[in-house]
Amino acid sequence: MELVIFIGLQASGKSTFYRERFFRTHLRINLDMLKTRHREWRLFQTCLEVGQRVVIDNTNPARLDRARYITPARTAGFSVTGYFFRSRLSESLARNALREGEERIPDAGLRRARARLERPSGDEGFDALYHVSLLAPSGFSVREWVE
Repeated sequence: MELVIFIGLQASGKSTFYRERFFRTHLRINLDMLKTRHREWRLFQTCLEVGQRVVIDNTNPARLDRARYITPARTAGFSVTGYFFRSRLSESLARNALREGEERIPDAGLRRARARLERPSGDEGFDALYHVSLLAPSGFSVREWVE
């Protein structure tokens, strides 16, 4: 049983990384799809109850945001893995500008997320923590987190 938490700005590659690495093994929970914290929480609780491997694919910028998932997952006996997506604000803004419709986030939303972004730390309860960078023209570099 594993909880995976993505940490990073919008348009930093989180959802693409999910599709490439976890689509066949983990359920994806994403506030953009579920629309309310209540729905998100209910689905997350169900995953914990039934032992379903799960990825939280939100920005999760602050330690407190991540704790809402880590604490109950640890209590339920899940291992917890974090992936920090490195992206400069300017890079995320440029990728976001290429999005259309509801996929595009207002620039102010990206700036707010960047202002709240706290680097994760192993003492938050992660069993493993990784640093993810986008590679050009595609793909990812994944390295073990070094504090």
